[in-house]
Amino acid sequence: MHILARLVARIHTMLQGRIRSYSTVRKSLEGKAGLEIGGPSAVFKRWYGPLPVYSAVNSLDNCVFSDKTVWAALPSEYIFNSRKNPGKTIICDGSDLSAIPDGCYDFILSSHNLEHFANPVKALKEWERVVRPGGVLVLVLPYYVNTFDHRRSPTEVSHMLEDFKQNTQEDDLTHLPEILQLHDLDMDSPAGSIENFRNRSLNNFENRCLYHHVFDEHNSRELLESIGMNVLSVELAPPIDLFLFARFRSET
Repeated sequence: MHILARLVARIHTMLQGRIRSYSTVRKSLEGKAGLEIGGPSAVFKRWYGPLPVYSAVNSLDNCVFSDKTVWAALPSEYIFNSRKNPGKTIICDGSDLSAIPDGCYDFILSSHNLEHFANPVKALKEWERVVRPGGVLVLVLPYYVNTFDHRRSPTEVSHMLEDFKQNTQEDDLTHLPEILQLHDLDMDSPAGSIENFRNRSLNNFENRCLYHHVFDEHNSRELLESIGMNVLSVELAPPIDLFLFARFRSET
């Protein structure tokens, strides 16, 4: 059943085609140096996907919280495209890029990643710090309506701003009771039983599987705008992808 579901998802992706802003996004990344948070990402790699941009960039490093995650084990070299020179794999938390100097990159890529941060505003501000003024962010989020979070409500931006004000750390489990109550396990087979899901969630700092926050096309735009970003496009690519293309401030 799991193999069949993957096959159906791949066929759906192929039929869906590119997002409307694909050409604009690709042009903004051509020949540039970037940092991906939590890569590699199929949405940026597969030629038949909605936003295959790995082939456009000049160089790309990758930031992950561990060299071995639930999703992949990563070597020190980041091979994002077989025709490009490998980038670096940087092991650090995506909301604390203190190992990276200011203004090193032209852009940030992040796919299905920001929802895993307990303090997304802190993460976004760190991403802004390591990008040159006027650089861009390509952000892909899970559109909650068609995911296992469909019983939850989109997170208020004021809550995420308060998390930043209170310096919420990545071991925070504030949303765990809500998640355990409303998570649709029928749509999340890798999570296993409710007991397995609960145990995994309690150990979230080690595995980072929780979706702390829930996003739609409205609060995602508002969140980026709240930290001074210029949101250039917001697009839904059914069933679960929400694409945002935004520009960081010209001056910090």
